Amino acid sequence: MKARDAERVATLRMALSAMNYRRIERSGSLTDAEMLDVLRKQVRQRDDSIQAYRDASRADLADKEARERAILQAYLPAEMSGDELRAAVDELLKQVAAHAKMGDAMKLVVPALKDRASSKAIADAVKAALQARAAT
Repeated sequence: MKARDAERVATLRMALSAMNYRRIERSGSLTDAEMLDVLRKQVRQRDDSIQAYRDASRADLADKEARERAILQAYLPAEMSGDELRAAVDELLKQVAAHAKMGDAMKLVVPALKDRASSKAIADAVKAALQARAAT
């Protein structure tokens, strides 16, 4: 705030406001995990906005959303790399039957990895792992 970075201040205020709304919904204080969930939701909203603005040829607004996303991303734990994610998914899928469906696999994998990777990345890794299992 002392640096007078208005965009950063506005973005963080929006995130704090979202946390406050969640706190009011819950009628109590938020845990650290709930705060991280709020931040992840804010990042997902920025992702959706970026895509919508790019589809509408509004690069200026898409760039603004991308900068806000980067600001919020700095407050989240680092995500797993692709190789780490694939290895973790393969390890977790050993607990599921060989003919398991996507939904069954996701029910097992998402709770274990949701804090370390995005839902889309997890879904892509699970889909690839299930296809590899089916091919063998």
